[in-house]
Order: sequence, then C-alpha cells, then structure tokens
Amino acid sequence: MSTNIDFQKALHAATEAAHQGAAILMEYFNHRDELVIEHKSRNDLVSQADKDAEKAIIAKLTQLCPEFAIIAEESQLEQGKQPESSLATWYIDPLDGTTNFLHGIPHFAVSIGLVAHKGTVLSAGMSPLTEDTPIVAVVLDPNRQELFSAYYFGGCQLNGQAIRCNKTATLGDALLGTGLPFRDFSFEDEYDPMLKAAIHQTRGIRRNGAAALDLAWVACGRFDAYWEMRLAPWDVAAGTLLVREAGGQVQDLYKQHPWPITGNVIATNRLLFDDFFAMLKPSLKTLP
Repeated sequence: MSTNIDFQKALHAATEAAHQGAAILMEYFNHRDELVIEHKSRNDLVSQADKDAEKAIIAKLTQLCPEFAIIAEESQLEQGKQPESSLATWYIDPLDGTTNFLHGIPHFAVSIGLVAHKGTVLSAGMSPLTEDTPIVAVVLDPNRQELFSAYYFGGCQLNGQAIRCNKTATLGDALLGTGLPFRDFSFEDEYDPMLKAAIHQTRGIRRNGAAALDLAWVACGRFDAYWEMRLAPWDVAAGTLLVREAGGQVQDLYKQHPWPITGNVIATNRLLFDDFFAMLKPSLKTLP
C-alpha cells in the first residue's frame, strides 16, 4: 500500500460523526422511558439510541471518508466485507456505557477510532507500517461536553487543549480504572486475583462503566492506569491512541497483538507500566 492518509481530514470526519451521534444519544437520554431495549444476551443490551446513533455516524464517515472500511458494534459490519484496497478501518462504538445510559447515569461516550493496516504508508517519506496501528481517535463525552481527540504523532487534546498522562511513579500513589466481569465470566479466575492485588497495592480503584472514557481519563491524568479484559475492539481502538499520544503506554495484556484488538487492555503512564504489568502478569493464563 502506498497511498498516504490525510490525518486532518479523517480527524474532522470522526469529530463531525461523533457530534452527530452524541446529539441523537442525548435526545434519547432525555426520554429514556420511551426507549425500546433489546437483550442480545445476558447483560448485553442495545436500544434504538445505539442503532440510530450508529447509522448517523456511519453515514457521516462514509460521506466524508469513503475510502476507509468500517467495523461497527450494532450493525456488526465485518472486515471481510470491506473493500480489500482500504488502507484503514474505522472502529465505531456509538454508545460506550450502554448500561449507564439506560439507568440514567450520565457517564457514556461515542468512540471512533481509525486503525491503519500493516503495510500502509501514512505520509510521504515514512516507511510502511510494520503492524496494524491506531492513527486517529475521537471520544466524545456529551454530558461533560468533553471531546478527546488525537492523531498519529500529533499529540492528544481535550477540547482543543493539549493533554498528557500524569507523572505518578509508584503503584502506591496510583488511582486505577477497571471493568468488572459482567457478561463473560470465563476469565474470573484470572481477573479476581488481579483485582485483589490492585486493592492492596494501589491508592484505589474505580469502575465507571465506559472503557473509552477510562482510557481517555488515563490520557488526561485522571486515572494513573487502567486494565480490563474481554472487551471488543471498538471499545478500545480510539482510547488506545489517546493514551499513546498523551505520552502513555497501551498494550494487549497478553502481548499477542500490536494493539488490544481482543479487548484485553493495559494502559498507564510510562512511569508505571512495568510495575503495573508485573502486578497483573502472575494471574494471566494462556488464551484458549
């Protein structure tokens, strides 16, 4: 692949799409008693708000950046059905924090991330990518009116102002974010000892219920570190780049993929990463 990617064009498209999706979410949020809710499986809910927001987001991205493939949560678009010539793929979560949304908790977000494929040349003079890489990210929190955005080697911003991960250097001083098992309980025997270790070795843990915002909060220094297991790629694609561009580290918890596409994610500022991973590592088992 040799065609370059216009980061500003893609970032503009993601921002416009996120605002359109968020406007739909907030309209529904203010009339939640009228929502039709479906149960995809236990504790896996979807409402008309998710679906309508996703349609609006896809329409805007298709209009502004038709050259990219799309993977989206509710429409279950599959990468195999996308154009083979695409240089990158959008990963869309129209409503990250659905349970919060449905219970009236004002903590949810629109998450849109663009991941460039291995072999893509991002700009003139650069070597082709050696692995799939998140390159554009937008996470929009409509309740706080906070827009987190980033592009590859372009830094991370909150409402247009540059942000960085904080400089906490020890686990004892660290505030963590996490997500408890709530739908897939197959990894409880791995997660439970991690949680116990974190309770005893850190300043505290928060479980806020929106992975994209957890990662955004690492990027702006509200959390020192975050980990979660068995999420979906659209939950973490945008947040991965936010943290990286804010000076932090994000990896696949099992170190099997170049970014946490399987939803096993560890994110910290750079000072904490080694100690945090060392705390979690003894509980990890080989994936099936």
